[in-house]
Amino acid sequence: VGVEGVKVYDLPLVLDLRGNLSFAQVEEQLPFAPKRYFLVFNVASKEIRGEHAHRTLEQFLVCVKGACAVMVDDGRRRAEIVLDRPNLGIYIPPMVWGVQYKYSADAVLLVLASDIYRAEDYIRDYDEFLALVQKA
Repeated sequence: VGVEGVKVYDLPLVLDLRGNLSFAQVEEQLPFAPKRYFLVFNVASKEIRGEHAHRTLEQFLVCVKGACAVMVDDGRRRAEIVLDRPNLGIYIPPMVWGVQYKYSADAVLLVLASDIYRAEDYIRDYDEFLALVQKA
């Protein structure tokens, strides 16, 4: 991917006549034990979600239905990853700016988070993010 700490995972896919299955296990495909999850859905294709970084929180994103694009930015490099199948995931470490957009009409984005919601962990101003990255 080229963005510091970001990793794309091809998750296991089990094909079965009764229905397909994909999964991730902690310490194998999932680099942290989640403490929270949330779903993003019914997003109009023109809308943009995310637009923030986290000070300490880690995230793992899987578009379990439909598709969306994820832009990740470490303050030096940017990359776009299209999540368009339920067995493709992206790990976003702390201090990486993330934006989700280009949602298909049926998209359901699953986000696993390493901690509970804490407003103070969010960096919502891009200039502040860049200043913090340059200090590190």
